[in-house]
Amino acid sequence: MELSYQRRFLPSTSMLVAFDSAARHGSFTAAAEELNLTQGAISRQIRSLEEQLDVQLFRRVNRTVVLTEAGRVYAKDIHSALQKIRTASLSIKTNPRGGVLNVGILPTFGTRWLMPRFPTFLEENPSITVNFVSKLSQFDLQNEGIHAAIHFGLPEWPGADAIFLMNEESVPVASQQFCDEHKISSVKDIAKAPLLHLSSRTGAWQDWFSKFDVEMSEGQSLLFEEFSLVAQAATAGLGAALLPKFLIKNELERKELTILFDEAVPTSS
Repeated sequence: MELSYQRRFLPSTSMLVAFDSAARHGSFTAAAEELNLTQGAISRQIRSLEEQLDVQLFRRVNRTVVLTEAGRVYAKDIHSALQKIRTASLSIKTNPRGGVLNVGILPTFGTRWLMPRFPTFLEENPSITVNFVSKLSQFDLQNEGIHAAIHFGLPEWPGADAIFLMNEESVPVASQQFCDEHKISSVKDIAKAPLLHLSSRTGAWQDWFSKFDVEMSEGQSLLFEEFSLVAQAATAGLGAALLPKFLIKNELERKELTILFDEAVPTSS
């Protein structure tokens, strides 16, 4: 009796995959295309799942389907579970004798700071398979199956032990050609020049200028979402950028960027 009761809450993988796809796309037709099945097959899988759970997961409205509240909650958990299964399967295939470490990273931080240092870790831990997940928003460690994450901000993640890594201090930089064209020799000159901004830190330039009691002009400016794009734009001579020193070490060494005024400002959280 107990075994059959448990099986009721262990639907087949085919049911769960069909449900996950339909939930993500909001369409049985799109799910069928993704899984190379017919729409009828998807519909039957989901109907069987609803009958097994005795819960309505979708509302059928004319020719469309919409997740119920129960379906929405279930979809989130099932997607996370399937992702863990996929990751575990890939890991055991690529490294059958070792463990797995899922690490969440910020894109630019990962490519410019972490990756050059990671070979040492791999040499010391050859049996571990490392999976990297990168995004700009915070990670949900529990639901996304992330074991550790490196992120910018205050240590306010529920259920996580936070370890301080480093301070972030930014300096104003630009290409030498840009400096020559705009005759930059003082903080006031920088304030009048075209400035490059990061969308997640739109107040960074204002904070830097306030240290010198200089008003930021309403001149030309460009807005970017990622540090790497800001660095490339500054290298191309599109404007002056306020960037963390440790992320532009290579550009400074190659003299693609020049520090305009060596007065760093801590980045606020």
